[in-house]
Amino acid sequence: PHGVLFRGGAEGAIRKSLIEKGYIKGIIGLPANLFYGTGIPACIIVLDIENAAAKKDLADEEKGIFILDASKGFIKDGNKNRLRDQDIHKITDVFNRQTAVPKYSRFVTLAEIGDPKNDYNLNIPRYIDGQETEDIQDIEAHLSGGIPDADIDALQPYWEVYPNLKKELFNPGKRAGYSELKITKEEIKHTIFDHPEFTHFTEEMAAVFDKWKIQTATYLKSLSRGIAPKQAIHTISEDVLQTYNGKALTDKYDVYQHVMNYWNETMQDDCYLIAVDGWKAEPYRIMVKNKAGKEIDKGWDCDLVPKALLIDFHFNKEITSIRDTEALIENYLTVKAELEEEHGGEEGLFTSFDKLNKATIQKRLKDIAEDKTPTSIQKETLSVAAEPTAPYNTGIKEKEDEVFVLNDYLRLIENISNLTAALKEDATKLDKLVLERYKTLTEDEIKELVVNNKWLRSIGLSVQTEMDRINQRLTQRIKELAERYETPMPMQTEEVAALENKVNAHLQKMGFIF
Repeated sequence: PHGVLFRGGAEGAIRKSLIEKGYIKGIIGLPANLFYGTGIPACIIVLDIENAAAKKDLADEEKGIFILDASKGFIKDGNKNRLRDQDIHKITDVFNRQTAVPKYSRFVTLAEIGDPKNDYNLNIPRYIDGQETEDIQDIEAHLSGGIPDADIDALQPYWEVYPNLKKELFNPGKRAGYSELKITKEEIKHTIFDHPEFTHFTEEMAAVFDKWKIQTATYLKSLSRGIAPKQAIHTISEDVLQTYNGKALTDKYDVYQHVMNYWNETMQDDCYLIAVDGWKAEPYRIMVKNKAGKEIDKGWDCDLVPKALLIDFHFNKEITSIRDTEALIENYLTVKAELEEEHGGEEGLFTSFDKLNKATIQKRLKDIAEDKTPTSIQKETLSVAAEPTAPYNTGIKEKEDEVFVLNDYLRLIENISNLTAALKEDATKLDKLVLERYKTLTEDEIKELVVNNKWLRSIGLSVQTEMDRINQRLTQRIKELAERYETPMPMQTEEVAALENKVNAHLQKMGFIF
């Protein structure tokens, strides 16, 4: 508990002695609510008695304690907090390298700790200000308009990457220290994303990932039975950290976390399969027990090379046809639902039906056809209309006659039934083709499917979301500043006065104001 860092009395005397003897190498502050049974934050005190004697020969400015505040790095996991892989790796890297990171870590000299104002108190906030930078509202900008240059300059990391973009977005304001948006709010995203510097940076970052992907693919394909999965992920994750080290606008630990997330979700299990069986893709039946304890066959799949993966890359024509059929069925179902909603009210044509299906519709059509009551609808008009083309268009809004509505609905039911049957048949044929294809897969084909089309493709999509988030952050911040200061106080006052006069005029016409 953090209390050992600052409590006085006997504990204070012990702490002072430990500090003076150089036994304390470092302190790592952890997030709150990490441990079960307590929500208080904890800290790690690293003791190094072995090398304490050697510290006596160091200069005074070299003696001290490395303090690291990692209390902000965590993820919510149910009702507890949890350190992510990136948090643990960052703590380890920064502490081992004794790296000074603003608002995160620094080396505190023994002189500063022993200063009377600190008096050997090791409470972390005394030495590291971990508070988030406050987003300050500029009163003068609210009164007179303009976007403060201080807020624009705070985006300097972006302007270093996009040096000319700033001129495309802002003009100097009428007052010193303030700028004006050169474009409308609606044009901010378009201006940023279409700018040549933005495009160049996007391509540059894509090339960075592609380089890592090519190197990693070669390494992963070299894996074989008996591999150590933990060594494999260590190799590729350390490589991704090195690849993104120092890259503009990008936190290498954020990219690292995307790799580790996929490792924990999928890739880890695959690597253990390879460690035991090598590059084998063997399908298996999916058997599920029902409530009665009887096993039910739910089809089949393959862990290393999932069925969907093999279909997408070797049976594209067949799966495209199936998806087109599914889309057409969905289209018919939508029109069917619209018909039911349109004619399902209290006085609708479908109200008299207990069940709305093919049999009840046909019976109703037969009753109408045999009805002797004079009608303008002749018996020969009761045949089902021609096959519709997608998108489906019945034109029933112009036809109020019950016969046409029922025929349209009947045709929809038949189309859905026929297409569903065809879909089931095509799916069965594809299923057999895919199952047979597994028998002919070579080891090189399996490696290509798993490494490039499964692992690295999934990681690439995940890393791309990180790049998108970085790019969106600039757009959102500029839009936020533009909206914050777009209507100065005098303008708001004028608008309120104009609206007030308008309301009073209406009230006067209504006789409420004399």
